[in-house]
Amino acid sequence: MDIEHRQAEHIDYFVKQASIQKGVSVANVVVEATSHPSLFAFSEILSVQNVLELHGTEHSVYLDLLRLFAHGTWSDYKSNASHLLQLVPDQILKLKQLTVLTLAETDKILPYDVLMQELDITNVRELEDFLINECMYVGIVRGKLDQLRRCFEVQFAAGRDLRPGQLGSMIQTLSNWLTTSDNLLITIQEKIKWADTMSELDKKHRKEVEERVDEIKKSLSLKKLHTVSRPTLTSEGMRRSFLNLVE
Repeated sequence: MDIEHRQAEHIDYFVKQASIQKGVSVANVVVEATSHPSLFAFSEILSVQNVLELHGTEHSVYLDLLRLFAHGTWSDYKSNASHLLQLVPDQILKLKQLTVLTLAETDKILPYDVLMQELDITNVRELEDFLINECMYVGIVRGKLDQLRRCFEVQFAAGRDLRPGQLGSMIQTLSNWLTTSDNLLITIQEKIKWADTMSELDKKHRKEVEERVDEIKKSLSLKKLHTVSRPTLTSEGMRRSFLNLVE
């Protein structure tokens, strides 16, 4: 089962749980969701009315926690740790996985030094183990570890929840992509048309050459036939003809 299918199932479950809970029970749903090992999308849960109603209450920190997991990174947590709940190990792991996804959104070549700094990892071996066991094996990213260049080459990364204000830039990116695709399609069509034209010209030229060759063959055959049919005089014949003329 692919990661997208698993995500849909988990999201549906937590949305239903948040929709039927109130107050501290909703807070418990948030903790469970942010600790779940296979859940990496939270915007649907964040949009549930019972979750939004945590704002301004004694449980509002859980709403902030959910927003952090929807849009933030490990660095964001460290910068605001005094205003957030202390994370349990499963949440720390989850947030670091999400941090890798955020970095992969903008760069497909992730230097080891950047990753170690962003993830608070102190050595290359630990970083590579994390990328293999906690990211690639889980299925949220695919890529190649380049020890010589000290970087991670991203081939695939699961998408994160859209951050506030990110929708406009994404629409613009998709619009640019569509424009580029349309231009590429026009170029390909022109190339195909040119190739078809050249193919027709080549066929026409080949036909003309073949017709010319046939004409030459016919001409040579006629000349050969004319040469063979002409009487050939031997030396004796020529002598007799000469004597006849003399007489």
